[in-house]
Amino acid sequence: MANDTHDTLVYRLAQLLIKLNQGERLDPLSLADEFGVNPRTIQRDLNERFAYLPLEKVNGRYRLDPVFLGKLSTRDIERFAGLAGVRGLFPSLGDDFLRDIFDSRLRDTMLVRGHHYEDLSGKEALFKELEAAIAGCRLLAFDYAKTDGVKRYAGLAPYRLLNQKGIWYLAAVDGGKLKTFSFSKLSNLSTLDETFVRDAGMDARLLRDESIWLTERQFTVRLLVAPDVAGYFKRRRLIANQVVEEEREDGSLVVSAEVGHPNQILPIVRYWIPHIRVVGPQPLKRELEQSIADYLGGIQQGPDGRE
Repeated sequence: MANDTHDTLVYRLAQLLIKLNQGERLDPLSLADEFGVNPRTIQRDLNERFAYLPLEKVNGRYRLDPVFLGKLSTRDIERFAGLAGVRGLFPSLGDDFLRDIFDSRLRDTMLVRGHHYEDLSGKEALFKELEAAIAGCRLLAFDYAKTDGVKRYAGLAPYRLLNQKGIWYLAAVDGGKLKTFSFSKLSNLSTLDETFVRDAGMDARLLRDESIWLTERQFTVRLLVAPDVAGYFKRRRLIANQVVEEEREDGSLVVSAEVGHPNQILPIVRYWIPHIRVVGPQPLKRELEQSIADYLGGIQQGPDGRE
């Protein structure tokens, strides 16, 4: 029911954006009749959900600032309707942040994936500084918290802010290599005066790859998915870069994916045991089997080391 409500909301917001983009002057009472909602709902759409848009109100009707007429593509409309309906996805709920996204100069600074999110309250300024550096092609320096201590990075070229399953990451080029950095682990950010020229190949790679494991060396993993859970894997990609290679007569699936690190795939396989097993490569299969054996051995032995 919640999903249906959200879908209806996004549809209504998208239709309002289409009308605004076409230069129509919107009358809240007429819109309420058209969409079958209370006039107060339309007022909320225009005054709250679209507060970041450059709207003008003349004689009770709303219109988009003429400067922006016709500037929204179909993709933009879908995107802004979604943002207006699910504003909690972003670390700042302020209209200034969403207004920045509306600016076409910032259109390609971020990729959003997933619908759950981490709480980044108090880090809005840092987020906006990164956004500005990406849009301006400015090099960065920052401290990054690693397991073995804090490391200082300098001269990195920032490409995107991306949200992978609710966690924000900075994708940046360091020493010619594309890397991802967890946003929450960044501190002491400095935007340098030096600029960089964006590499179209890096942009294409970010758009193509569905994971945060941006390693140069990738390998192919093949999995056998049992019939009773095959529907989940057919309905949507549960693994980054997932491809259904074969649907067998018994209903099982052979699924493959290009991965850059064992930890990109093993946690997912463990979650679906016993309904999924690794077909190859063999080193990955052995690593999974060994980790399961170690786990079971620890349970049998007990936390204090006794049988």
